[in-house]
Amino acid sequence: MARKRNTEYLMSAGGVVYRVNATGQVEVAICGLRYPENWRLPKGTPDPGETVVQTALREVREETGLQVESDDYIDSIEYWFVRAQDGRRCHKVVHFYLMKPVGGDISQHDHEFDFVKWAPVEDACNSLTYESEVDIVRKGVSMVGQQVRTG
Repeated sequence: MARKRNTEYLMSAGGVVYRVNATGQVEVAICGLRYPENWRLPKGTPDPGETVVQTALREVREETGLQVESDDYIDSIEYWFVRAQDGRRCHKVVHFYLMKPVGGDISQHDHEFDFVKWAPVEDACNSLTYESEVDIVRKGVSMVGQQVRTG
């Protein structure tokens, strides 16, 4: 008889950190691992008592080394997986915010990633491992364009 798995519901939050370089090109901060090689947006799980946006700001600061402020909510992604260590079925929702740096430096990123870099939007989209995060970057950057034109 098959064992029934209860679903665990998980949440995390992160951001698309952007800047406009000297030539007017929008760049975003992405985080990379050497092994297994992949590139992701910064995100993570809440500490007790944190709001979703507080989680996003803290996780982005820790993982990128950048002090950031949130411009606006972009969207969320969700996915299912089975956790390897206990076979538990999990449903995860990740909330993303558009953010701009107000201090810090990517050289100060934490140990969770091997690399953090600024990349032009198309390079970032070509580098990101997960298509759902590419979609989040594109949505976020479209919001930047609106801000630049109207701001």
